[in-house]
Amino acid sequence: MGFIEIIKRRRERKRSYQQKETKTFVEAQDKIFPSIDENIKYVKELLVDNDDIVIRRFFAGNVKCATIFVDGLVNREIIDRDVIKHLMVEIQLFKEEISQKDAYSKILNTLLATSDIKEVTSFKDAILDLLCGETLLFVDGTDRIIRVSTRSFPNRGIQQPISENAVRGPRDSFNEVVRFSTALIRRRVRDTRLRIKNMKVGRRSQTDIYLVYIDDIVDRDVLNEVKQRLSKIDIDAVIEAGMIEQLIEDDIFCLFPTIQHTERVDTAVAAIYEGRVVILCDNTNTALIVPATLMTLIQHAEDYYERWHIATVIRILRVIAALIAMTLQGFYISISSFTPSMIPPDLGLFIAATREGVPIPVFVEALFLEFMLELLREAGLRLPGPIGQTIGIVGGLIIGQAAVQAGIISPIMVILVATTAIASFAIPAYNFSISLRLLKFIYIVVCAALGLYGFILLSLIILSNLVKLKSFGVPILSPFVSFEIMDYKDTVVRLPTRYLWARPIFASTYQKIRMMYERNTLPSSAGDSK
Repeated sequence: MGFIEIIKRRRERKRSYQQKETKTFVEAQDKIFPSIDENIKYVKELLVDNDDIVIRRFFAGNVKCATIFVDGLVNREIIDRDVIKHLMVEIQLFKEEISQKDAYSKILNTLLATSDIKEVTSFKDAILDLLCGETLLFVDGTDRIIRVSTRSFPNRGIQQPISENAVRGPRDSFNEVVRFSTALIRRRVRDTRLRIKNMKVGRRSQTDIYLVYIDDIVDRDVLNEVKQRLSKIDIDAVIEAGMIEQLIEDDIFCLFPTIQHTERVDTAVAAIYEGRVVILCDNTNTALIVPATLMTLIQHAEDYYERWHIATVIRILRVIAALIAMTLQGFYISISSFTPSMIPPDLGLFIAATREGVPIPVFVEALFLEFMLELLREAGLRLPGPIGQTIGIVGGLIIGQAAVQAGIISPIMVILVATTAIASFAIPAYNFSISLRLLKFIYIVVCAALGLYGFILLSLIILSNLVKLKSFGVPILSPFVSFEIMDYKDTVVRLPTRYLWARPIFASTYQKIRMMYERNTLPSSAGDSK
């Protein structure tokens, strides 16, 4: 009985401690008080212990006013010059006194010298605008608030894309300030049917998300699916676009990405003109593009700036690189360990000679080198730029050469690992390249266990998964499984631009034509004579 009483007392003591430590927070409400003093008191209770909230009380004639803003998120020059100065100084130019009754309407329609102002009738909306960098102007005697646009975020300038370099093409990339990103798109798409729709995601962060598309080109089913998936996101905060990508992707267990992301503005604009939807997230310099296919992940914006035969050769090279990065190691293990008779005699004798004295099997040899390569790659990414490059190059050379001289690793395996690493760098989409690197390890394990049969079996499993995989309703292997004959002009082989007159499968069925080409309008060749 005494033991039970002790447990009850401990529970009561713990409950009392929790009640003492629990703070009561004021929730934002819709009602706005007519008294300016009550409104300011409510804001202080709502945003308690925030020293970056600046409150400035002043008189506009004989009317009490106040501005509230977050220091560091606003342009103080606009507040001082176009709001407070106009209401305190310029009001003296009026010969008649402003009465309390019409003070709000005169300030809103006559005295404020800013281009972007808005009436707010809900305190909840006003507080959200305040935390987004806007300034709230309170006028005594009214139950409305004037929101003055004064946003001025700390930001970096427009820079070159880091992960998607190109020899030819624009050099600007998206910025962490989402308004800069929308401006870069608007600069290139001067179409009245361009739509930039705002959504807020995150219960606490209220992160700005923008859907960008052309209204008459986009497929309405895809657009509605994107909106539906975004509206179902219920999370505290969205910090980066990658979180949105993981929350709205089709298959979370598939290694292949179903959403394309890019830093390049021209890539996003080209996707918009094709009928796809671009998702921009505030605080992120990367745009998400949906739907996506394997061909869009292999293609690069520079393919359309070069002549068609150059782009075709480069695309074929990328396809071969993707297959090498994923399967070369596994294929070598399956052949050398299980069916060496398939190797030509001279090559087989050479491989056997290089492996003479190597104490570990091919499977362990491949895993060791691949692990060291990934370790060096990760270490190079986390270190400062010049040091990271030095670690990657010098570390790879030293470890590879030392392992070969010590007789632990065969030279042929070093060549194969280096080849797969270089092949993975040739893929433009970084998320697709990572998927190929992960599949490479699966191929190594399966081929080491089952040999050539495992290689064929795993390839069939991957292909079957790709056949049924979709990105927002569009097959990931389009146009090869959707039988859109017109889309074959721009896949692995890219025909001349004059023949790419039809938009791909992403566009609305009513807007397939994007170019009118008449051969007889071309100038005659210089060699023609009358």
